[in-house]
Amino acid sequence: MLPYISIPFQYAAGKLGTSTDDLKLISSFLLSYPLAGLLKRVPDAKPAYKNLFIIGVSTFYLIGLFDLWQGVRTLVISALGTYVIARYVDGPFMPWIGFVFLMGHLSINQLHRQFVGDSGVVDITGAQMVMVMKLSAFCWNVADGRLPEKDLSDFQKERALKKLPNLFDYAGYVLFFPSLFAGPAFDFVDYGRWLDATMFEIPAGIDPSKKPPTRKKRKIPRSGTPAAWKAAAGLFWILAFLKFSGWYYPKLFTGDKYMTFSFCHRVWLLYTLGVTSRLKYYGVWSLTEGACILSGMGYKGVDPATGKVSWDRLQNVNPWGVETAQNTRAYLGNWNINTNNWLRNYVYLRVTPRGKKPGFRASMATFITSAFWHGFYPGYYLTFILASFVQTVAKNFRRYFRPFFLHPTTQKPTKYKIYYDVFSYLTTQLAFCFTTAPFVLLSLPESYLVWRRVYFYAIVGTAISTAFFASPAKAFLKQQLDIRSERAGSKLKHVYSQENFSDSKDPIMVLPPDPDGLEDTVKEIREEIEALQRRGIHRSDTM
Repeated sequence: MLPYISIPFQYAAGKLGTSTDDLKLISSFLLSYPLAGLLKRVPDAKPAYKNLFIIGVSTFYLIGLFDLWQGVRTLVISALGTYVIARYVDGPFMPWIGFVFLMGHLSINQLHRQFVGDSGVVDITGAQMVMVMKLSAFCWNVADGRLPEKDLSDFQKERALKKLPNLFDYAGYVLFFPSLFAGPAFDFVDYGRWLDATMFEIPAGIDPSKKPPTRKKRKIPRSGTPAAWKAAAGLFWILAFLKFSGWYYPKLFTGDKYMTFSFCHRVWLLYTLGVTSRLKYYGVWSLTEGACILSGMGYKGVDPATGKVSWDRLQNVNPWGVETAQNTRAYLGNWNINTNNWLRNYVYLRVTPRGKKPGFRASMATFITSAFWHGFYPGYYLTFILASFVQTVAKNFRRYFRPFFLHPTTQKPTKYKIYYDVFSYLTTQLAFCFTTAPFVLLSLPESYLVWRRVYFYAIVGTAISTAFFASPAKAFLKQQLDIRSERAGSKLKHVYSQENFSDSKDPIMVLPPDPDGLEDTVKEIREEIEALQRRGIHRSDTM
């Protein structure tokens, strides 16, 4: 650590009532803005200088600011270990070997932080979680580059690495400072295109007059304004968190004062705890995304009609989408977007044999990965498991009740649709403030205590709803929807059936398998057993 660098942070932390390392972390996010502005000004023809600048800044953060010598060792072990695996291990198991190596290394540090570490001190597990996403994807991209293109999907073709990058470029990718501690994660192909500036070339067919403005000879479009908006939003969320966290904090809910309030007031306070906890993530993710935008990494392309530049390539959260969500898919789909994308593209779809649809095995593997990636606090698992049942109930409500509030021939909302919207909004928000409370409280005793103090209302409601949809009531609702569709006209029967209003079959990636699909699960397991038996019989016949 640089001499005396902690003194101003210690003074400011004492005034603000926060920890020194937390203040350092926010300061590093803000410092990344002018440094990202300098990085963007490194000549496009000098990619080595860009790598050197990135490595130097990240080294300053890790050692000069936080004194994380052991953290540097951890990152070096993960990065070099992954590079060696990708270089020297051939065959279809290479990505899985890299994945197990990275997750195992992360799990060791997660357990150390849980049982030994100080929650007020920045450690390396946050940066390591980002690295697991980046490097496990890197292994898959290298493996895809060794396969014939006919065996790859369009996504794989776009991300495949035909040649292993040199160590200098690889180090720049690993240590990209705007997203070092909190993400967002991205694939090496994005870094490579940013590094050589091919990311910013205008596709053929777009009017040259629509080309976004740049400065001097740089190819990176001007990004100061969108980056500034992200920085302002991030600071707003952080300041809001500092204010609200003094009013709504975990110990309030486990203390005696909480039980002096009425039931409705206790539920309201539980909701405010969830909002307050999310403010911190909104702030951190907005600040890091803004620094990535300023460096040019957030560039997504140009609208060919208007010439407007899109900068949301690395968007990780949509606060408005979360806070106004009327169903579980909207709620979770707007949260931790990059992690969901990583789990979908590099776990969920990768455990599925080519030519088959993802099933129970893919969903379960994704859930286990998501759970282990977050850590081992019991609260995480309480949240994930309950959320899967909440998701199933919400899907059934949307499938079998929502169509009654839409016009059968036009699908436009009826005059009563507003009541459904208000009800679905309130139930979604209240269900998730209960469900996510253990994610904030972490421990099993505290989570159980708080759940008990609000009479397990979300669990009771989910159980009653599950029983309702397992009863003849479900068939009755289906029948009524079919009758309604028939009255609208035989040609419209399929269009307005209740199946048309079901959610997408792709699961939310952070949740375990949908309990509603147990029949498919049993069928899949039976098919796996029969396949193994056939292979065993075939081997015995050939001996």
